[in-house]
Amino acid sequence: MEDTEIVKLYWDRNEDAIVQTQVKYERYIYKIAYNILFSEDDSYETTNDTYLHAWNSMPPHKPDILSAFLAKITRRLAIDLYRKKNADKRGGGECEMSLQELAESGFEPGRSMDNESEFQDLGKAISAYLRTVSSDMRKVFVRRYFNCDPLKDICSSMGFSESKVKSMLFRTRNGLAEYLRKEGYEL
Repeated sequence: MEDTEIVKLYWDRNEDAIVQTQVKYERYIYKIAYNILFSEDDSYETTNDTYLHAWNSMPPHKPDILSAFLAKITRRLAIDLYRKKNADKRGGGECEMSLQELAESGFEPGRSMDNESEFQDLGKAISAYLRTVSSDMRKVFVRRYFNCDPLKDICSSMGFSESKVKSMLFRTRNGLAEYLRKEGYEL
């Protein structure tokens, strides 16, 4: 089923929307959650919570790209659960490592924004910058810092060495930091 048809099911409040979302995106959603949580149970819970949040969000939201909409929900839920479970301890995990990489470049991923509008403006600025880099650099950056994919998975799927991926991430992070400073963001 096409994404537009699935979104229409949500808008029509047809419960088949969840079934169709599960059929088409369950593996994708689960992988994002698992890359952050490293727990099958927590990842399945987050996957199911994603369906509920999608149901509650549509309407009023009408996503243009359903996969990105679901990924954003999943990522937010998984990071919230990760932080809740790891509030008193520092763990490994790809999510923690990717957040540390961003922090080394001057970003404060855990920093709260004053309001949703600021958060959305920052997201637009990041997207604008990522449109200026090569497709490969953009894919590597999104897989590492949005999906929290392990470096070895990125390397194997893209056919790059680990040193090349690390170099691409380093250059993209530094370029993004410079771009955001020019746009008036304090890092």
